[in-house]
Amino acid sequence: MTHDPVIVVGAGLAGLAAARRLVEAGVAVRVVEASDGVGGRVRTDDVGGFRLDRGFQVLLTAYPECQRVLDYPALDLRPFDPGATIRLRGRWVRVVDPFRRPIAALQALGDGFGTWSDRFAILSLRRNVLRASLAELQARPDEALHARLAAVGFSEEFTRAFLEPWLGGIFLGRDLEVSRRAFDFVFRMLAMGDTAIPRDGIGAISAQLARALPAGTVTCGARVATLEARAVRLDDGSTLAAEAVIVATEGDEAHRLLDLPPPPVPRGAISLHFAAPAPPRRGRTLLLNGDGEGPINSLVVPTELNPALAPAGRSLIHVACLPPQEPDDALLRDAVRAQARAWFGPQVDAWEHLRTDRIRWAHPDQAPGRLEPVERPVRHAPGCYVAGDHRETATLHGALHSGRRAAEAFLADRSG
Repeated sequence: MTHDPVIVVGAGLAGLAAARRLVEAGVAVRVVEASDGVGGRVRTDDVGGFRLDRGFQVLLTAYPECQRVLDYPALDLRPFDPGATIRLRGRWVRVVDPFRRPIAALQALGDGFGTWSDRFAILSLRRNVLRASLAELQARPDEALHARLAAVGFSEEFTRAFLEPWLGGIFLGRDLEVSRRAFDFVFRMLAMGDTAIPRDGIGAISAQLARALPAGTVTCGARVATLEARAVRLDDGSTLAAEAVIVATEGDEAHRLLDLPPPPVPRGAISLHFAAPAPPRRGRTLLLNGDGEGPINSLVVPTELNPALAPAGRSLIHVACLPPQEPDDALLRDAVRAQARAWFGPQVDAWEHLRTDRIRWAHPDQAPGRLEPVERPVRHAPGCYVAGDHRETATLHGALHSGRRAAEAFLADRSG
């Protein structure tokens, strides 16, 4: 018996993961993607010889689904140093992971930042998320992250200067109005593995997944207008027959196609990329805005991890801002330059602006109660499934795992 292919709508991580699992099972697959390439938000672009990720994105190597489906050696991962460097009241102070860099952590005590209670609180959090299984973490009562951190006993300065910009950069909001379930999962991953970027940028993850599919599986520039019974209709009016459809798009597009409940307002992100003659600071570390003033939340120099991300002799600088910000790109760029100049001096005058990315749907909202349960259903209707990081935690793991779950739900229904 022959079958129409399973059509996967969207070639982001969830769609690619679903397609990969179906191909492994011997199922014919066709992926249709509205944009001009694979990866969704997980893409890297070449701009004048600079490799620019779309927003500041990292791979936590402990993510279970990433370990399952990605070839880490082929990605040639470049890890960040554990910890961060914080700009606070006109000077730089450090927070260092004592489990991975014990000597550096002792040296950082001389910076005079944080209390012993803060360090014990970090150890307590680490022990708490490592002693439980993932299932146990997901079953714990939910609460807001800011309330959870306050209960642990962090000092006000440590929370404001380190936890808010650090966790705010991960969860895209210094308000920390985030489910503890999202935090517990991510903090466990941070404790168990490295924070890294692939040698060729974050888009290498999507490219690796796409290469595992048979040639011609993915069709780009094909936006789905509507879903029909066992078919999809494209914007150009053509109809593609399908044995089943997996919608692996962002939450608002899934809402449009499937008539799901309206998604909450997503968390956005803003990134500015600069080229420079030299790095403003050396080292594989994340620089954080501990004062909480100005547009910059964090700054990294990706070429400190891999010089090949820029032309020879040049540095690539990535500045992350959290919305809301100045809506005019030129005014935002000038404000970022002014703050960076206050941090690094006149060398900033030589920075060349490469691009500004405003990403409306960087994360689905993960406020308390949104992850109830953490793994939401992927079956939508007979022959129709849904995947994406809005089905799980808003992580690379969540996107990949939801795609596999959707594919396996189809396989189970087909065999049943």
